[in-house]
Amino acid sequence: MINMKTEEVIENLPELAKNLKKHREVLLANLVMIGEIPSPTFKESERLEFLLDRFNEAGLTDSSIDGSGNGVGVLKGTKGESSILINAHADTVFSSKTDHTMQVSSDTITGPGVADNSLGLAVLATIPYILKELDVELEQDLILLGGSKSLGRGDLEGIRFFLDNNSFQISQAICIEGVELGRLSYSSIGMLRGEITCRVPHSYDWSRFGDASAILTLNEVINKINDIRLPKRPRTSIVMGSIAGGTSFNTIAKDATLGFEVRSESQEVVESAGQTIQDIVMEVSSKTGDDVELDIFAKRSPGGIPYAHPLNKCARQVMKILDIEPRLAPSTSELAALIDKNIPALTLGITHGDRIHKTDETIQIEPIYKGLAQLIGIITAIDGGHCA
Repeated sequence: MINMKTEEVIENLPELAKNLKKHREVLLANLVMIGEIPSPTFKESERLEFLLDRFNEAGLTDSSIDGSGNGVGVLKGTKGESSILINAHADTVFSSKTDHTMQVSSDTITGPGVADNSLGLAVLATIPYILKELDVELEQDLILLGGSKSLGRGDLEGIRFFLDNNSFQISQAICIEGVELGRLSYSSIGMLRGEITCRVPHSYDWSRFGDASAILTLNEVINKINDIRLPKRPRTSIVMGSIAGGTSFNTIAKDATLGFEVRSESQEVVESAGQTIQDIVMEVSSKTGDDVELDIFAKRSPGGIPYAHPLNKCARQVMKILDIEPRLAPSTSELAALIDKNIPALTLGITHGDRIHKTDETIQIEPIYKGLAQLIGIITAIDGGHCA
């Protein structure tokens, strides 16, 4: 049976987006305080303790830090026979040494990690107050999860631990990212992520002028990876996202590291490309005499819900009501862990932003209200039976 309160919320989403501006002060205060707490992967505890304090102040029951360091809060439903999971990862790509001061103007907020994913965590901290103000009572429990150890070498450890060890009957889930408003991810692509490290051995004869350089050796690896023939169907790419090495202009580089990611709609192609890269590493190491090592630390399998799934349809309808243009794209984020557990799930963005993963990362404030209305609309639709 469809709850009339749910229909009322969905029909009035544009007006709701305008009314949510009254929560600006609380939301931005949460965002600034969260954003100014450094939270590199594996060191999220202080940020998640703050989130837990906000959950407790909002009266959430069963608020706790679990065995993997996740911050968990539960807004009890009137029936509680099942649960809706809302997740936002707590870690950022910035180290504790980075200046995390948030700069707030009338229409933007700037600071490292503000988009990925301090805003997502601030939404978790604020949503209980908003639902209370709206007098929205859910039948299902609403689980708010601030996830630890998500990015990079964290490899979704936090949410995987939670899904393996919780006792909730999770019906559906939403992953929140700060950007980009309109993002609608409902599937995960196959992925393999790793680093290739080159080191010039200590036994190298340094009297040989200019012959040795870890950077040159790594460049040979890169050229060979670029020569890998990738299929157009299924869609496949190799992203070489970072490279670091050496110390100065006039010193031969003794080590260098390449960070890369293989992505494909086919798990078989991912595995094949991974094996080819392993062969390249062994070949170049043998040829040059340098120590070249491959370290694979994250994998994903393709999967997800269909385009025509009721949850997907529901999200697109909510976006249409709010005049948000859906941006359909697969994901390699927390969505992958939910897919592995066969839990229908989506990843959504809250606002617009730019300079992502730079210290002057910036988000726009005004679109946040549409992003919040979108989230509330989908939560209430799930609870009311629209998305099953």
